[in-house]
Amino acid sequence: MNLLLDTHVLLWALDDSPLLSPEARAAMTNGANIVFVSAATAWEISIKKALGTLRAPTDDYLDELRRHRFTPLNITTEHALAVETLPLHHADPFDRMLVAQAMVERLTLVTHDARMKAYSAPVILT
Repeated sequence: MNLLLDTHVLLWALDDSPLLSPEARAAMTNGANIVFVSAATAWEISIKKALGTLRAPTDDYLDELRRHRFTPLNITTEHALAVETLPLHHADPFDRMLVAQAMVERLTLVTHDARMKAYSAPVILT
């Protein structure tokens, strides 16, 4: 099973937070799984950091991804176009992109947001 982390889950993983569920932690540390982090997550972190609503390190962001063996996932035109087909369960553009990427790439989305289960992508809740 290959995974796509949402922003909260990524930040919790980088901090080794107890907020990660045992199921999510087990999936993320299973060497058979590839753990992806979307460019949309870096974009969301950068915007929130610039607005002062999030304190998160971005200076060594790519090094942190490598250290945790997370694989960056770029946003493609196919991902962007897939957003149009999603039902409007909520309006967060970053979450909608993550769902589209999970569906297109056949990834399991790891998230804390129970609303994501309303989409057809497989989800692990934290």
